[in-house]
Amino acid sequence: MPSLSPLTRTVQWRGRTVAWDRLGEGPPVVLLHGTPWSSALWRPIAESLSAQYTVYLWDMAGYGASSKDPDHAVDLGVQGELFAHLLDEWGLERPHVVAHDFGGAVALRARLLHGARYASLCLVDVVALSPWGSPFFTLVKEHADVFAQLPPAIHRAAVEAYIRGASHRGLRDEDLAMLVEPWGGPEGKSAFYRQIAQADEHFTDEVEPLYRTLHEPTHIVWGTEDAWIPVDRAHRLRDSIPGATLALVEDAGHLIQLDATGELSTELARWLAAQTR
Repeated sequence: MPSLSPLTRTVQWRGRTVAWDRLGEGPPVVLLHGTPWSSALWRPIAESLSAQYTVYLWDMAGYGASSKDPDHAVDLGVQGELFAHLLDEWGLERPHVVAHDFGGAVALRARLLHGARYASLCLVDVVALSPWGSPFFTLVKEHADVFAQLPPAIHRAAVEAYIRGASHRGLRDEDLAMLVEPWGGPEGKSAFYRQIAQADEHFTDEVEPLYRTLHEPTHIVWGTEDAWIPVDRAHRLRDSIPGATLALVEDAGHLIQLDATGELSTELARWLAAQTR
């Protein structure tokens, strides 16, 4: 079960409160989550990596333990700017970056548009190439105002069903509860539909032509049974980034951190060890 240890630090940025944490000692590694997740999804792997690395975790604005003010934008453009700011705030000039889902687009935008630099980049089942978004995601995006009016019990059932669809092997009840919890209550419910409504493929279309300019070591990891972002995107992304390598994880869906915890941990440890020799 993923640890529910809370993030212990915050930083203020453009009126937002961003929750983050730092674990361990060693070369810096930054983990980025996606949607509708939070850093809690990465926590067990972060704790394992912290034996050899300084690992940074953070909840994107509007996610997890970070603030969810309805007046604050939470789109990929904002998150990319925020991530570049956090790297400056943390004093990290060239960290190793590992990103999942939307976190991939955030890391790529920070790198290609906002001056961030990485020692290496590992992209895990990421949003990076159009088209993206599950059928439910697309439906909610088109009718976000309607979904935001759902009664709490129906909202929770919808979120649970949506999240279950990201796993190929099936989720334990405690894992599902961990993933759903940030989206409960009026604030969480509003934030859930807001972040989907603000998703737009132009944020990846804008940077996709620039992928060929990436020169840091880049590794792509993908679950072969990812129903949200099919594995053909992994091959397309590898071919878009000079020198990129690809590892496929069999029998894993989009929630690869839970479907294949051991396999993903081993692959990340192997990749990071090769980059820090």
